[in-house]
Amino acid sequence: MNLISTEEWDTFLSHYPNAHLLQTSAWGQFKQSFGWQVQHILTRSPEPSGAQVLFRRLPLGIFRIAYLPKGPVGSPGAAFWKDVDALCRKHRAVFLKVEPDSWDSSHSPPAGFQASAHSIQPLRTLVVDLSAEEDHILGRMKQKTRYNIRLALRKGIVVRASSDLNAFYRLLEVTGGRDEFGVHSPAYYRRAYELFHPRGECELFLAEYQGEPLAGLMAFSHGQRAWYFYGASSNKHRERMPTYLLQWEAMRWARNKGCTQYDLWGVPDADEEELEANFTQRSDGLWGVYRFKRGFGGELRRSPGPWDRVYHPRLYQFYDWWVRRAEPGGEAG
Repeated sequence: MNLISTEEWDTFLSHYPNAHLLQTSAWGQFKQSFGWQVQHILTRSPEPSGAQVLFRRLPLGIFRIAYLPKGPVGSPGAAFWKDVDALCRKHRAVFLKVEPDSWDSSHSPPAGFQASAHSIQPLRTLVVDLSAEEDHILGRMKQKTRYNIRLALRKGIVVRASSDLNAFYRLLEVTGGRDEFGVHSPAYYRRAYELFHPRGECELFLAEYQGEPLAGLMAFSHGQRAWYFYGASSNKHRERMPTYLLQWEAMRWARNKGCTQYDLWGVPDADEEELEANFTQRSDGLWGVYRFKRGFGGELRRSPGPWDRVYHPRLYQFYDWWVRRAEPGGEAG
């Protein structure tokens, strides 16, 4: 088993500048602040491959779950997965969950893994192409979305980068109450901002009317990709369409940083035909945001995972039963 330090992991990732944000050491530090243990593993032969693996202790026991988000990085082969197995067994993992960083539907699970019914990150998303000029990006959007972006400008909405995490959290509390989803503690969002903003990989945007925050989002970037992870809005002045201008300004920020993709991070796990046929009737789970996100002209994409490698079948069966009761979320966990 080839465990490496955080510094060595950063050196390895420097050769993969477009690795997913969730494989960066900063994301590992972030999750470590909230109960996860982080390990970095690197196998150099026959081809370099590595992963940031997260471990979390299960309640009332010595067992853990192991999680490999949006990886591994490089060209993993049998030797790599043998090392990962040894690491997971050392930490008494009930299972390892892998969510690959891929949109390739033909991407099959490694030997010994099984398809999982439970994902931590959203399986399906909309990805906006930022490689064109701004007029072309706007031109790919739904007509109503373009109209709402311009309406927000005419109605006095101003979007600015901000460090006011307290204002953002107040908006999150309003949104959580209105749309019936849970929010993390204030410390969670503050820690994400403190870790990624100094690296130039996170920006908090607030949409204001006459100085009052009406909506906010926290966008992240790494390499040529950007992600919309956390967002919130007030119940006031919704007719001024602040959330539309907010997303557009986040896309412009990402594009100016050299990003070519903006991931809207989470829509219902259904094909395009089903999404388009049902989004006006459904508002449960991620259906509530699909109507909004679809307007920005993104391409529908789906991860081939998640995959689980089970080490303790009976405990895994109990865990699987437990997580089936939870509703899927739409933000990075």
